[in-house]
Amino acid sequence: MTSQTTIDKAGAGDGPPSAPSDATPGKGLRGHPWFTLVTVAVGVMMVALDGTIVAIANPAIAADLGASWSDLQWITNAYFLALAVSLITAGKLGDRFGHRQTFLIGVAGFAASSAAIGLSEGITMVITFRVFQGLFGALLMPAALGLLRATFPAEKLNMAIGIWGMVIGASTAGGPILGGVLVEHVSWESVFFINVPVGVLAVALGAWILLDHRAANAPRSFDVLGILLLSAAMFCLVWALIKAPEWGWGGTWTWTFISVAVGLFVAFAVWQSQVREPLIPLALFRSVPLSAGVVLMVLMAIAFMGGLFFVTFYLQNVHGMSPVDAGLHLLPLTGSMIVGSPLAGVMITKVGPRIPLAGGMILTAVSMYGMSTLETDTGSGVMSLWFALLGLGLAPVMVGATEVIVGNAPLELSGVAGGLQQAAMQIGGSLGTAVLGAVMASKVDSDLPGNWTEAGLPPLGGDQVDATAEAVQFGIAPVSPDMPPEVVQKITEVSHDTFMSGMALASLTAAGVAVVAVFVAFLTKRGENAEAGAGVGHV
Repeated sequence: MTSQTTIDKAGAGDGPPSAPSDATPGKGLRGHPWFTLVTVAVGVMMVALDGTIVAIANPAIAADLGASWSDLQWITNAYFLALAVSLITAGKLGDRFGHRQTFLIGVAGFAASSAAIGLSEGITMVITFRVFQGLFGALLMPAALGLLRATFPAEKLNMAIGIWGMVIGASTAGGPILGGVLVEHVSWESVFFINVPVGVLAVALGAWILLDHRAANAPRSFDVLGILLLSAAMFCLVWALIKAPEWGWGGTWTWTFISVAVGLFVAFAVWQSQVREPLIPLALFRSVPLSAGVVLMVLMAIAFMGGLFFVTFYLQNVHGMSPVDAGLHLLPLTGSMIVGSPLAGVMITKVGPRIPLAGGMILTAVSMYGMSTLETDTGSGVMSLWFALLGLGLAPVMVGATEVIVGNAPLELSGVAGGLQQAAMQIGGSLGTAVLGAVMASKVDSDLPGNWTEAGLPPLGGDQVDATAEAVQFGIAPVSPDMPPEVVQKITEVSHDTFMSGMALASLTAAGVAVVAVFVAFLTKRGENAEAGAGVGHV
């Protein structure tokens, strides 16, 4: 594919493309690649942090607003649904109107929505503005990647994506720590209010520094039917994954939504082959490396997010740690990602993505195997070893798969490619939580009755079986204050041992997914179109 020239929005007419008028040296910091990276990192940090920080605030929200368990689930699900459904469409908006504009709107909207949540007086308002948070977050995430792609030359793009990935990893892992501190010492509202000054800073930097790059043949129209079909398909798929633990994987509603999603995806693909300017040109997937990058991102997210989902319950409910302490115990993972992401960018630039990606997934598989060996009394040193190894494995995958997806797409589709990357990660995380959750539930249902009987505990009857199994799946021992100490000890031992057997199987499943990803990694290669964004300004 031929490289595309970036043009300013003022030059988006029918004539020959011209360089941005404000891209030349002498215009100060506007369009400077490294300052562009700092600017988008501030905005991305806000969204990544919000993905995990809110969970810590849920108990305080429930107590203050009288929220039910279902309400708390919707606080997470509303945000996640809005984000996942909108990412690709939001990327297309960036390709159409410019990534600078969509990034600034996304940041401003996200900060405003956060402030509205903090000012909410009822749970319905909180959930409503969480939807807006997801929509605005979807605007800024692909736009951030589009700006990096257009600003950095090919030889420095991997380093930029490495730092971008480092910010996401550090923010995601740091969310529980910061959230715990804010909830404990300030209020649950502060978890959302903190986004306001961060958003103001990102908007100010963006207005000052960001340069609007536009490909010469950027899209000029909207595929409205394509947007509707894809959004409906994504909603049905993600909704089925969210509700599968409740409905059951063999449940009628689960497979009804999955079947509808498949039908809508097929209809979307047929329409994309016929419309003049499609939302996602199907020719994009003729690139084997790009398609492999998308699959790799899904598999990585299944192994990482699905596996890590149970680690938080292990630390808090089995080891009895506070959310802050649990977050601190995950610092080896955060630290190794912070160190590993820029180094991975340098390595991928020198040797290409295949070896770092395959090596990263091997390390991920080994670390997930290591987590399957954890026991109820495993010390912090052993846990830290496996967490650090996981971070080192994830870093090159996060960086390399992103570069493969974005770099193998033409510049005029960099926003759509960024949306694909983020959507793949969101779907993978949802799949990981749902599938590995089903593995955990199956193992607990299988082992709990026998372990309960062997411990000499009174038989469970009727609804007690399901309620006990549900508690054990989260590492919780279903005890009450009026129970004798020896009974409490037995129930706790049985519950924790059964949980550990389920976590071990889930971790081994995640390791198997990572092994499959190793082979997918060998289908990737350096982005064919990376030179299209050979940035302007000072590098």
